[in-house]
Amino acid sequence: MKLTLVTGGARAGKSRYAQARALALGADDVTYIATAVVGDDEMRVRVRQHRADRPAAWRTIESSAHVGLAVLQAETPTVILDCITMLAAQAMEGAHPRDGEAATRAVTAEVDGLLQALQARSGVLFAVTNEVGLSVHPPTNLGRWFQDALGHANQRLAAAADEVVLLVCGLPVQLKPSGETR
Repeated sequence: MKLTLVTGGARAGKSRYAQARALALGADDVTYIATAVVGDDEMRVRVRQHRADRPAAWRTIESSAHVGLAVLQAETPTVILDCITMLAAQAMEGAHPRDGEAATRAVTAEVDGLLQALQARSGVLFAVTNEVGLSVHPPTNLGRWFQDALGHANQRLAAAADEVVLLVCGLPVQLKPSGETR
């Protein structure tokens, strides 16, 4: 399966970009894998907006863990995974890490499953993630562990990706054009 990694800061337009690319490629034949867990009213509003922003005909799989299995279950050749950032947060929360290594192991397990799934099927996956390297340095251990774990995950996914696109102010910047190897 071809992987396009879509990254950028918060509110940079990552999801909108991935959805537009998936719509152009798959029209109504797209599977959307949602990783967010609704834990409060603010997240409920965000999830509701994401649902409203995508075509009603698209299939949705809600998967806050084991996304590799969700990718394998997707019945369409075009898939969006939104997002790796929430997946990493859920992986860490489930692991209750006591140090940075444990946090990284939890997130790495999810990335391993995703990369294995990509090898096992055909089609295109647009994976959305936040670029944490440009964000504020977290003041807590847990925040730094999360930033490090997601940063490592993003590097692994970018290395495996066929294409990497950075969104800045809603504008796409090709970091790794389709077909380029690094």
